[in-house]
Amino acid sequence: MIPGFPAPGVDVAELTVIRHGQSLSNELLIAANKQGISSVSGLPARDADVPLSARGEREAAAVGRWAAGLENPPDLVIASPYLRAQLTAQAAVDALGGGVEFRLDDRVRDREIGVLTLMTEAAVRAAYPDEVKRWEETGFLYYRPPGGESHSDMAIRLRSFLTDLGRYASGRRVLVVAHDSVVVMLRYVIEGLVEDDVQAIARAGGIKNASVTRWEWDGSALGLTLFNDIQHL
Repeated sequence: MIPGFPAPGVDVAELTVIRHGQSLSNELLIAANKQGISSVSGLPARDADVPLSARGEREAAAVGRWAAGLENPPDLVIASPYLRAQLTAQAAVDALGGGVEFRLDDRVRDREIGVLTLMTEAAVRAAYPDEVKRWEETGFLYYRPPGGESHSDMAIRLRSFLTDLGRYASGRRVLVVAHDSVVVMLRYVIEGLVEDDVQAIARAGGIKNASVTRWEWDGSALGLTLFNDIQHL
């Protein structure tokens, strides 16, 4: 297999990425999809405003305890501006105490899915059957819903993020709190993966809420040392 082209050398000492704790939409939509329900109530209009569920709040607290126990803690925390990621990141920042820098970056936001946002699977199939067919034909990496973006679109903004991170945080330990799609596509970009690789990650069950993925600098590149780990929960 021909490898993909990896991101430019991002010489942070360590890059750790955590998916946010379970969100209210994770909780409600997963339950609705299992039951074949077409609609749910209680979610905000914007995906960016979805909070953590009660379970997600417990997971965020666990992330804070994990951060506090690190032998070599991060000195820079970057979060997606989406509420569920901010709340999870804040738990880590609070636990780390003074001396940690906390910033938001829109480039690590969740994948935008346009007209399909916060819809159940049953609702999507009823309202947009042609989109379901197009997704099946186009595949995980390249399907772009109306008004949304493909995973390959995400790769472009994540390359930009990593380039700027290398300039800003050379030699630092960085913690990013973001979303499942961001974790997958950071692997795609940093490691030079290809379509089959990311499809295999998706088929394996996806990225767990509050899971830890880490790359460490080996003198020439970032190497994956931990993936989708939830031992701290």
